[in-house]
Amino acid sequence: MSGRPLISLSGVDSCLTSLKTCKTYINTGMDVTTNVALDLVEYHNDLEEINTVEEVMLEYAVMNRELSHYMKAVEDTVKQIKQDKPEIVPDLKHLVMERFRNLESKNCNADLQRNEKVVLFKEQIKRMKAQFGIQSDTEEGPVLEQVDDDIAVTQSQRKFICPITQEEMKKPVRNKICGHTYEEEAILEHIRRRQQQKKKVKCPQVGCNNKEVRKGDLVLDEVLKRMIDVWNKQSQ
Repeated sequence: MSGRPLISLSGVDSCLTSLKTCKTYINTGMDVTTNVALDLVEYHNDLEEINTVEEVMLEYAVMNRELSHYMKAVEDTVKQIKQDKPEIVPDLKHLVMERFRNLESKNCNADLQRNEKVVLFKEQIKRMKAQFGIQSDTEEGPVLEQVDDDIAVTQSQRKFICPITQEEMKKPVRNKICGHTYEEEAILEHIRRRQQQKKKVKCPQVGCNNKEVRKGDLVLDEVLKRMIDVWNKQSQ
């Protein structure tokens, strides 16, 4: 035995667990913010308010980045200590803050724009604006334009159908890789069944070249869900 004192890091592990919980809260806040922005587009179409909500979204992204950097600083520091096995217990706080400041010094606005939820937020807002812009145009327009719009509506209805169940989706999820949508429960069951058979999980959309569908690539398609809801209300 070397006689070196054992450094207990159980308290650090507990702190990391708490920080991960905080990240979950931030992600939830970003989801709520996205829904608020979509509500504004759907019911008010107030551009100024939507821009304000986008600023809130970016603030969440800043918090998420800062928390991610701090967690990485802690994890890297702990990893280094375990490798070095120092005889004297180091100042963990100082080492962590030093690594944290180094990570933060490399920040740029592009980091925030690349945040997965920020990207999804902008994409959904863009799609939502386009959707409701088309609807407002169809209310007052020439007969020829109305015919074109009827074709567009028919095409939209096809998008409401899950390629697996061939039924209208209630909780559509979109594949970030190929862009196709499926009923959440159906695609998860499809993935599970194919994995049990030890076969590749190909996208079930006819003609799609995506040969690897993963659960992590699926995101709730809130815009499509709202489009389906609006269509059903109008049909009634």
